[in-house]
Amino acid sequence: MGAAGTHAGAATPIQLETVVSGWRLGLRTDGSDAHLVFELRPGAYNDETLIEFLSDLYDIERRPVLLIWDGLPAHRSRRMTDWLRNQADWCCVEQLPGYASELNPIEQAWGNLKSQELANLCSDTIDEVAVVAEGGLDRIGTDAKLCFAFLQHSGLRL
Repeated sequence: MGAAGTHAGAATPIQLETVVSGWRLGLRTDGSDAHLVFELRPGAYNDETLIEFLSDLYDIERRPVLLIWDGLPAHRSRRMTDWLRNQADWCCVEQLPGYASELNPIEQAWGNLKSQELANLCSDTIDEVAVVAEGGLDRIGTDAKLCFAFLQHSGLRL
């Protein structure tokens, strides 16, 4: 990625993307837009479910993205590596160093959700928690200033 937040050959600004448990925080490099796209699904993510999520993401965004990834094993699998190699025209990956959650902007989104909608929540079922969490993620996802604050707090720059 170049200093201006574009990668070689990109004609449009890249978005900074973080995908963790099906969450994507999108930030326009020119500061004009930010949003959070998420998917709640039962079970753990693996390379197959992440590839499905990223394929859907591309169908929605239709522009170059930069993924900032943590150490999830599915991020480093041979299948994922091969798939990403074939997506190089629209998708680049920056790997966070191990044990560096403070550099991951999505951790701020998660913390915000836990301190707001999920704070002191006592639900009888996981489905009830999911409904409340989706409402909180919708709130976060439509607040561009909040999304940019997550990036700023991480110390990362576009």
